[in-house]
Amino acid sequence: MDIHEILKYLPHRYPFLLVDKVIAYETGKSIVALKNVTINEPFFSGHFPHHPVMPGVLIVEALAQAAAILTLRTKGSVSSDDSVYYFVGIDGVRFKKPVMAGDQLILKVEIERQIKGVWKYTARAEVDDKLITEAKLMCTARNV
Repeated sequence: MDIHEILKYLPHRYPFLLVDKVIAYETGKSIVALKNVTINEPFFSGHFPHHPVMPGVLIVEALAQAAAILTLRTKGSVSSDDSVYYFVGIDGVRFKKPVMAGDQLILKVEIERQIKGVWKYTARAEVDDKLITEAKLMCTARNV
């Protein structure tokens, strides 16, 4: 899935769109996506100028955006102006290594279950096949 198709599923836009490409997708099961991390990212100028590191919360957000694509494609719907996909829980987040400019962040998300409109996922981010971040995410769509 290229960026043009991703834009159909996510309402996010620059500088907050954190998924560049979907590499693999299995309906109702999993997604593998990527984020190319460049020195031009707006957060690098302040986090930290002498040692640029991608903020952990943005890594988790990138995982959530991949989860949103997985869920919307599974449901057969796209992003709309009348609903937003929200976090309802983040558990067991662990940061193993920092993400630097030049890294390619691989986002792997699997659906654990869906109950009453709340989706639970196992998520992990990797760089060069090494675990960077792992978490359990819970999200839901709400009308706005």
